[in-house]
Amino acid sequence: MRLSRFFLPILRETPKEAEIMSHRLMLRAGMIRQESAGIYAWLPLGLRVLNKISAIVREEQNRAGAVELLMPTVQSADLWRESGRYDAYGKEMLRIQDRHDREMLYGPTNEEMITEIFRGYVRSYKDLPLNLYHIQWKFRDEVRPRFGVMRSREFLMKDAYTFDIDQAGARHSYNRMFVAYLRTFARMGLKAIPMRADTGPIGGDLSHEFIILAATGESEVFCHADYLDYDTPAVDTDFDNAEGLQGLVDKWTALYAATSEMHDVSAYEAVPADKKMSARGIEVGHIFYFGTKYSAPMGAKVMGPDGKDHDVHMGSYGIGPSRLIAAIIEASHDENGIIWPESVAPFDIALLNLKAGDAATDEACNRLYRELSAAGRDVLYDDRDERPGGKFATADLIGIPWQVVIGPKGLADGNVELKHRATGDKQVVPLGEVVSRFAKRG
Repeated sequence: MRLSRFFLPILRETPKEAEIMSHRLMLRAGMIRQESAGIYAWLPLGLRVLNKISAIVREEQNRAGAVELLMPTVQSADLWRESGRYDAYGKEMLRIQDRHDREMLYGPTNEEMITEIFRGYVRSYKDLPLNLYHIQWKFRDEVRPRFGVMRSREFLMKDAYTFDIDQAGARHSYNRMFVAYLRTFARMGLKAIPMRADTGPIGGDLSHEFIILAATGESEVFCHADYLDYDTPAVDTDFDNAEGLQGLVDKWTALYAATSEMHDVSAYEAVPADKKMSARGIEVGHIFYFGTKYSAPMGAKVMGPDGKDHDVHMGSYGIGPSRLIAAIIEASHDENGIIWPESVAPFDIALLNLKAGDAATDEACNRLYRELSAAGRDVLYDDRDERPGGKFATADLIGIPWQVVIGPKGLADGNVELKHRATGDKQVVPLGEVVSRFAKRG
C-alpha cells in the first residue's frame, strides 16, 4: 500500500479525552475515531489490526474443534425471558421495540440464542460434543464508557458455546478452550495467565479470566512468578486427548493466581517470598462452565445412551478482539508510539523513501516495493514528499515491526538501512539482499 493513497489521519496532538496510553496512541495513529460515547469507527489502520487478531482467534478456535456460525445482533426479548435473564441483566442491556411493538434487544451476549438454535436441531447424545462460535459486534450500555476501546459500549466479541451430555464431557470441552486460549494469546505476543474468576451475570461454578500484565492494567492481580516462564502448548497439541489436556490445565492452575476480586490473602502467603508477584493486569479472555443453567429452563435436551432425556451441559468462552488491540498496546509501546508484535501488525514493513522525486531512490523503492509484495510481505510504502523526520515519526508511531530506509547517500553505495522497531537495532545491508532477508523471516 502506498501511503500517498492510504487513509491515515495522523494526529499531532493527543486528544484531551484520552486517559490511557492505548487510547491516546490509537487516536493519534489514526486507528479509530469516536462517533459517540463508547462507540468508535474503525479506520483502515485499526481495521487491519482487528482483522489480524480475529484471524488468529479463528484459527485457534478451529484447531480446537469449534465450528463457526454467525448469529444476529438483535435478539427477541422472549428468549431472555425463558432463561430468566431479561429483567435481571440490568441497564447495560439496550432494550428496543420494532415497528410492531415487539420487544427486542441488542445482544450483549448469546447464551439464550445459541441454546435456542441447539434445541431446534440436536436430539441425540451421538451429535455431541458440539462447540459453536462466532465473531460478532455486541453492545453493552456501560454507565461510564472510558479508556477508548478498552471499555467501550460497542465491541467485537468472539463467543463460543459448548454442549455436552454430562459434566465430564463438559469439563473436557472447557479444557479444550482453556488450552486454545493459551495458544491464541501467545501467538499475539502476549503472556496470558489464567486466574480463577467470578462468574458474574453469565452464571456457573467454574470460570477463569486470562490476564496479561501491564503497568496500566485495570486492576491488581496476584500470582506465582513461575507462570511467566511456562511454555505455550504446542501447535500439535491433541485436543481429543482428555488426559493430556487435563494435565496441561492442571499445570496452568496449580500455582496461585487471582484477581483482586478473588484474592485469598492466606493462600497467597503460602507462595515463596521470591516467587510472589503482584502487578496490574488486563483481562483479555474469560471462560465459563455453567452446567444446565440455560438448557434446563429453555428445554435443551438430548436423548442419552440410556434412552432418557438429559439437559445438556454448557459452557461459554469469550475473547474481545477489539479490546485486545488496546491491551496489546498497553503492554507494548514506548515514548515514540506503538510496538506491534509481528503477528498482528497492520503491515510487516514500512518502506521509507527519504527523497521522493529523486530518480534513483524512486526506482529503488518502487522495485523493492514490488519484490517484497510479490514475496508475500505486506508493505506500507511511504512515498510522500515529506521530510525524513516526519516519515520516521509516522513509522514509529504506527508501530510497523520493520523499517526499510532508502536515501540517496546509502543508495549511492548500493545499501539500505533496516530498523527493527521493537529493539531499535539498525543495520546497513546491500539493496539486493533485502528481499531474501525478509523471505527467510517468513
